[in-house]
Amino acid sequence: MRSKLLTVAIAAGLGLTSFSALAATPKSQPARVTVDAATLQQLQAQLAALQAKVSELESKQEAQADAQVETAKAVNDVQVAAAKPTDDLTKRLDKLAKVVDNTHVGGTMFFDVSNIDHNEKVGNGRNRQVDGHGAVNGTGFDVKRFYLTVDHTFDDVWSANLTTDFNYQSTLSQTSLFVKKAYVQGKFDPLFTVRFGSADMPWIPFVEKAYGYRYVENTITDRSFEGGRSGSTATAGGVGAFGNSADWGVHVLGATTGNNAINYQVSVVNGRGFRNLTRSKSVDTEARLGYSPIEQLILAVGGYTGKRGNDVENGQPTRTATRGDALVAWRDKTWGVGVEYFHSENWDDILKYQGTTPAPLAIKDKADGYSAFADWHFYNQWAVFARYDHVSYKYKTVTNIERELKDKYYNAGVSYDVLKNLKLALVYKHNQLDGPFATPYHYKTNEVGFWGMLSF
Repeated sequence: MRSKLLTVAIAAGLGLTSFSALAATPKSQPARVTVDAATLQQLQAQLAALQAKVSELESKQEAQADAQVETAKAVNDVQVAAAKPTDDLTKRLDKLAKVVDNTHVGGTMFFDVSNIDHNEKVGNGRNRQVDGHGAVNGTGFDVKRFYLTVDHTFDDVWSANLTTDFNYQSTLSQTSLFVKKAYVQGKFDPLFTVRFGSADMPWIPFVEKAYGYRYVENTITDRSFEGGRSGSTATAGGVGAFGNSADWGVHVLGATTGNNAINYQVSVVNGRGFRNLTRSKSVDTEARLGYSPIEQLILAVGGYTGKRGNDVENGQPTRTATRGDALVAWRDKTWGVGVEYFHSENWDDILKYQGTTPAPLAIKDKADGYSAFADWHFYNQWAVFARYDHVSYKYKTVTNIERELKDKYYNAGVSYDVLKNLKLALVYKHNQLDGPFATPYHYKTNEVGFWGMLSF
């Protein structure tokens, strides 16, 4: 465009020059223009030079336009290249954020610092302060349990849970770390959830929620009492818990909320508990059915049947271990009160006696126990609580003589919620066990101290 304007301007200039020359001719003379050959040649040379200049300018303008196009393309390529890594990083950050949002990491620790006074006597002998039957005299700090939990949600239906646990094992004189829960869950409906793996059993964790003070003491079916009849003599070993809080298998559960709510769980498991994955020829079953006519009232029954993992190939013939459970409890923001009852048979004596020597101390066993508990939140974070347990454990010898162990336990204390996730309690505990009449022995344990629970 500029070259064309320049050409027009030059041409106009030449035309004006010629017009001026003509205007300078006197009027008296005829208007005659004569151009000699030299002048014409000179004008042609000037015009050719002018055309060359115009062509040169046009070429430069075209080259400049091409350069501008290339520059714009290069800038655009750089911007696209710079934006691509940013987009990839954004996508990766979005994926990471999704994983973090759908994953919860938490933990729970039960700890205490207390003083224990443990006394034992045999028959009519004197009481002696000795260490034994699960009690060590003196003052010390203890971490009874530390659970580390990882929950991940894949979508609205599927999720997974991993919970590790550690505790101190006196037989090893060291702490042990193990997996308590590891399962995949599919929640298809509030009344139909399936868990595959090691998960909570139907009874013990359910009662722990109604009780509310698991960090102070296990519930009655989960509490072992040291002493008892295990082994070849009456004073060896102890009577273990009458149930497992978690086990490996398939668990089906569901619940509704509010008034007239129901809850249930059926678990088909190995029978040895979460610490033992041993297989056997049969599986065990535990179930629970609960009903709440109003939200604060809890009514539940449950049961267990199975070989507890002892039905193995080429093994000793077995009996079936059974346990029945019942719970009535009330819990609101101020009050908590409840009673738990259980009855078990052949819980320890699953293997049938074959007449070999040495003869075992017992060939059959049964137990009845109940636990009554209550608590009152009387002011802000403060509460008082108490509990009383009684267990009657009976077993028969090879000669069909029945012997009985009686275990009495109670605690009382005051608790304070330091933070939402930190509880402390000043507690007094007493446990008394009286051995069988034939070989009488007794022990008493008094313990006082602080118990706590930290969760995050």
